[in-house]
Amino acid sequence: MNGTAYLDTFANDNLPPREQWPELLFELDELQYPARLNCAHELLDAMVGKGHGASLAVRGAGVSWTYAELLEKVDRIAGVLQKELKLVTGNRVLLRGANNPMMAACVLAVWKAGYVAVPTMPLLRAKELSTIIGLARVDAVLCAADLRAELDQACSEAEVPPRVLSFNDGAPGSLDALMAAMPPRFDTVDTAAEDVCLLSFTSGTTGRPKGTMHFHRDVLAICDCFPRSLLATQANDVFIGTPPLAFTFGLGGMLLFPLRYGASTVLLEKLTPDALLAAIAQYRATICFTAPTFYRQMAPLASKYDLSSLTRSVSAGEALPLQTRQAWQEATGLAMIDGIGSTEMLHIFISAAGDDIRPGATGRPIPGYRACILDDDGNPVDPGVVGRLAVKGPTGCRYLADPRQLDYISKGWNLTGDAYRMDEDGYYWYQARTDDMIISAGYNIAGPEVEDALMQHPAVAECGVVGAPDAERGQLVLAYVVLRPGHEGSPEMAKALQDHVKQTVAPYKYPRRVEFRAALPRTDTGKLQRFKLRQEAKQISEQS
Repeated sequence: MNGTAYLDTFANDNLPPREQWPELLFELDELQYPARLNCAHELLDAMVGKGHGASLAVRGAGVSWTYAELLEKVDRIAGVLQKELKLVTGNRVLLRGANNPMMAACVLAVWKAGYVAVPTMPLLRAKELSTIIGLARVDAVLCAADLRAELDQACSEAEVPPRVLSFNDGAPGSLDALMAAMPPRFDTVDTAAEDVCLLSFTSGTTGRPKGTMHFHRDVLAICDCFPRSLLATQANDVFIGTPPLAFTFGLGGMLLFPLRYGASTVLLEKLTPDALLAAIAQYRATICFTAPTFYRQMAPLASKYDLSSLTRSVSAGEALPLQTRQAWQEATGLAMIDGIGSTEMLHIFISAAGDDIRPGATGRPIPGYRACILDDDGNPVDPGVVGRLAVKGPTGCRYLADPRQLDYISKGWNLTGDAYRMDEDGYYWYQARTDDMIISAGYNIAGPEVEDALMQHPAVAECGVVGAPDAERGQLVLAYVVLRPGHEGSPEMAKALQDHVKQTVAPYKYPRRVEFRAALPRTDTGKLQRFKLRQEAKQISEQS
């Protein structure tokens, strides 16, 4: 890539060929970016330069940093990465931590120093972390002290173990200790707008994670679309919510968006519905980001808290049930801002707010993006016809060295894996997923990955995992299991299989329901007929 600032060009070298990229749109004035751009500098240094230094930027449990204080933390971390770890520009840095101010500072420091951030979910197990470390060829890791166990196991299995530093840790040799010896200022690395700065991994429908690659320019583009047009974000806004910074939904809503507008964010770990409501009241939050499941659980509790500061609530991560929308609006008076985004697109691209909301519909393409519905041949269909949702805008899918790039892109469009219909007024209505991805309580779960975990149990002969409709979680993970001779299906066996999956992959992926069968439906060639399992799962859900 011409003009790259990277000495280590692994990320840029493993972009798909340009002819396999989607068409990119930069039609808004806000999206006209220079060729040289560092997103961390724009989000932090530039904001301090504009007079926000004394404004609150990030708060957490017992922590409150202004923009100037956050900048100093970021600069010291960048110094550690460059001078202590001896990283070279373009190296990949895996980040592992829950939502807290230090995790946020680490993300920004990685970008400012010219490295590629690889955020990972706190719940991932060693097996999953090991796969990501290998695929991204991770050079270093910044990990919260309380999450070291699984990470250390994964690193021990790596072909070239990366150097690991703990944060939120006062021990000698920790990131926190090393920061104290670093200068309080760090010169931003002069990166190209198209230098890869973010590798976000999403569960592939085959179980093999896909690394989505995003540029410095992309990070700013999502800040200059959804929060500008739909949220009308102001400097006095206070963001709060549950999505982890390792999810692009959370990275945008909980960190990037507030910083772009001189606003502040509240980053808290292990929130329950009650705790989130209490935090909204305590911090006088104005904008909340979370998944429909949380809103459904918060609605009956809302009257116990002073939510008068809250002016906007954003739902994404899974389809928003109409009943949840209505319950939340009755409890708070707030019309939900629903949205659909994807890790491949980085953030929300269809939504609606205020008077444009049409209950039951996700919304319309936000300014900067276009959408349409395609048939199986890649041709646009008329309003009212269900087909594949296709979108394009300033961001788009670029997988890390993955042939599935050709599955996501069609004639310049990004295919999200969702079945939608568009009405005569251009509103988009969700119908179902078009692939094997299960979306449960906002988490993306690949059925084949859960199947692989189940097959490692000695009692399992074969299995099939699908998503079953569920009023509370949107979908739940349902496993159909055929046991080996000598084993009997029982509640005890079901629990044993659930516990096994929890210990093998991230716990949120475990099957919440296990059905035992004598055989599974297969084609004449032996291929599992998932559509039949999904049909049965729907019938089971309707009867229960």
